[in-house]
Amino acid sequence: MSVTVVRHSERPALWDRVPEVFAGVVPEYNLHGDVNSAYWTRLFEEFPDHQFALYDEEADDILGAGRSVPRPWDGTPGGLGAGLDDSMARAFRAHDAGTPPDALCALGIEIPRAHQGRGLSRVLLRQMTALARAGGLSHVIVPVRPTRKDRYPLVPIERYATWTRADGSPFDPWVRVQVGCGGVVAAAVARSSRITGTVADWEAWTGMAFPDDGAYVFPGGLATVHIDHGRDRGSYWEPAVWVTHDVRDGGRGPDRAPEARG
Repeated sequence: MSVTVVRHSERPALWDRVPEVFAGVVPEYNLHGDVNSAYWTRLFEEFPDHQFALYDEEADDILGAGRSVPRPWDGTPGGLGAGLDDSMARAFRAHDAGTPPDALCALGIEIPRAHQGRGLSRVLLRQMTALARAGGLSHVIVPVRPTRKDRYPLVPIERYATWTRADGSPFDPWVRVQVGCGGVVAAAVARSSRITGTVADWEAWTGMAFPDDGAYVFPGGLATVHIDHGRDRGSYWEPAVWVTHDVRDGGRGPDRAPEARG
């Protein structure tokens, strides 16, 4: 197997295959973020070197993908901001204003189902470390979408982020991998990514019926969706857990951390 890292700027056509290869990796509703949709095209036009794929040349197979943007950060937990949407907006504002970034923010680290469980997320984190260092940035910062939070949608993210296993490691598997790769849990935010749609949209995305107004638990949701028939609107805020990785010389970034387990 010959695996290479391919940036979007090098082979943009490869990314045309990503939607099919990654189908089902995240819930359907998660593909319709309000802010994410607004910036999606610009992401590949203005930051093509920060979007990359793990590609098996021999098998002609995409093994994983990473999406990221450089953005300002003052180094404090409070300066991380509200999460994914806020980071996208900050990155493009800084880019348009010519403001130099301080950190590389991960927008997505995704592995197709066929290749999950092989430790490839660690490889993607290492590549983000390399990108950050090459750009003179001090940290990789990640508004983590906790993978087990959908089992506890009514638990506030601030509480969920503090849960640990018997060995003291984070309860959530994806947060645990991040910490095992040298990351530090810095904050939890309830409003990381905003997703709105019509009631019909939400029924299609979730496979549920919403016969009345109110808050609903739904498959794959990390929190509840709020349905308003009068406005024909469903609105949802996805929470996140901020994890920071120091990638400076001497920092315990993903390429210097002990092997992640669990």
